[in-house]
Amino acid sequence: MMKWSLFTVAVPDISVFELLPIAKEAGLSGIEWRCCTIAPENKGKPFSFWGNHQCTIEPNVDISLLQSLRTEMDDHELANTAVMPYLKVGDMDAAEQVLRIAHALGTPMMRIGVHGYNRSNSYNELYDEQVKYMERLIPLLRKYEVKGLVETHHGTIAASASAAYRLVSHFDPQDIGVLFDPGNMVFEGYENHRMGLEILGPYLAHVHVKNADVSPERDDSAPKLVWSPPEEGFVRWPQVMSDLQAAGYDGFCGVEDFSGTRSSVQMIQHFVSWMNELSKQSVSPAT
Repeated sequence: MMKWSLFTVAVPDISVFELLPIAKEAGLSGIEWRCCTIAPENKGKPFSFWGNHQCTIEPNVDISLLQSLRTEMDDHELANTAVMPYLKVGDMDAAEQVLRIAHALGTPMMRIGVHGYNRSNSYNELYDEQVKYMERLIPLLRKYEVKGLVETHHGTIAASASAAYRLVSHFDPQDIGVLFDPGNMVFEGYENHRMGLEILGPYLAHVHVKNADVSPERDDSAPKLVWSPPEEGFVRWPQVMSDLQAAGYDGFCGVEDFSGTRSSVQMIQHFVSWMNELSKQSVSPAT
C-alpha cells in the first residue's frame, strides 16, 4: 500500500521541528528533507522555495541536532523517507557529507547528482562521466546503507523514465533507483507513464507529486509552462495512481507543490485527503 510523504522544499515557512506535529496531524507517513546551504544573503528575506528556507537541513549541521530530529520523528511515527541535496556530478566529498546526514537520520535514500543538458556538451560525454560518477558512489552508498536516487528531471540527461533507466540499469537496484516525477516530465521527458513504470521495473524507488500547466503568457512566442496545483495541469494523477498500482508500487509518494495556491499547512492537508481518495479509485487505461 502506497504511503504519503512531503518534500520539505514545498514548505519554506515552517521550521524543521515545527513541521513534525503538522505532518502527523495531517496524516503524512514520511518526510524527505531538503539539504543544502542557505546563502547568507537570503537569510532574513521572505521565505521562498529556493531562497530563505526554514525547512532545510544544512550540510554542516551538528550531529546532535540530527539525533534529536530522529528521536522526534520516531515519537511522531514519521519515517525519514529521503535526503534531497543538490549535488554536482563528481563531487564525492559533498556526496559523503550528505550520506553522513542520511545515515544519522536512518534515511534509506538520497538524491544523487545528475548532469544537466543544455546543448553545450555532448550527451554521450556527459553520459560516460555520469556512469563513472555513479560507479564511484556505489561503495559509499553501501558504506552508509543508503540507496542513491536518479530523479527524472527536465534539463538533465535523465529527463524521462527511459533516459533514467539507461543510467541506472548498469547497477543493482538495491544500490541505485529512480525518483519518478511526472510533474517534471510535463516540461521535458514525457512518456506514457505506465510504459515508463514498466521500463523502470525494480528501479522505481520513489515518486514525487506535483503538476504544471500552460501560462497565459508566452515565452519567445512559445507556450510557457508554470507550476500548478497537483490536481490541475497536464499530469492525470488518477491515471498515474492507477499505473502505479498496476506496477505494484507500494512506496512513498511525496508532495512537492510549487503552485503557491494554498498555505503550507492547507497544502499538506489537501494532499493527504486527495491522495487517499485517488488511491481508492480505479482508472481504466487511456485509449
